[in-house]
Order: sequence, then C-alpha cells, then structure tokens
Amino acid sequence: MSDAFSALAHPVRREVLRLLRDGPMTAGALADRFDVAKPTMSRHFATLREAGLIQSEKAGNQIRYRLNVSVAEDLMALMMDLLNPSGSEKGDLK
Repeated sequence: MSDAFSALAHPVRREVLRLLRDGPMTAGALADRFDVAKPTMSRHFATLREAGLIQSEKAGNQIRYRLNVSVAEDLMALMMDLLNPSGSEKGDLK
C-alpha cells in the first residue's frame, strides 16, 4: 500500500488517475495532456502500474491504460479508516 501512497505523491500521476476515471486511454493520448517529455511520462506510468493503480494492455504499437478500480477502492477505504479510526460518525469525534 505504501507504493500507492508514493505514486499519489506527484500531481501528474494524480491527474493521470483523474483522466482514467472516464475510461481507458492510450499512453500517447495521456502524454499529450501534459507538458513533460515522453520518457518522464513513461516513468509516471510505470510508477502507477507498479503501485497497482493502473493496468496496461498492448494493442499493436499502442499501450492502453485503465484505472485499476479495485485497488483504488481499497485505497479509498484505507483512507476513510485513517480519517475515522474509531468508526464513529463525524459528529462523534472529540
């Protein structure tokens, strides 16, 4: 899980995840959205993939990325637990 938190530390990677919420995109289409070099984007994709936040599939000469929803949901559940460790409602926090 620490890989996922590390992956989320960079704003470009967070934006990639936001873009993938709408559906799969090719590496080129994603990279075109950012003003960074293609090798830099490749490293961002690799970091997200290694953290399990995205999945990739090769189709011909293109790589298509999609959000790994189950890992993202697990991460959100963990974040909710961290923010509300006692399981209490908002009004019950002291």
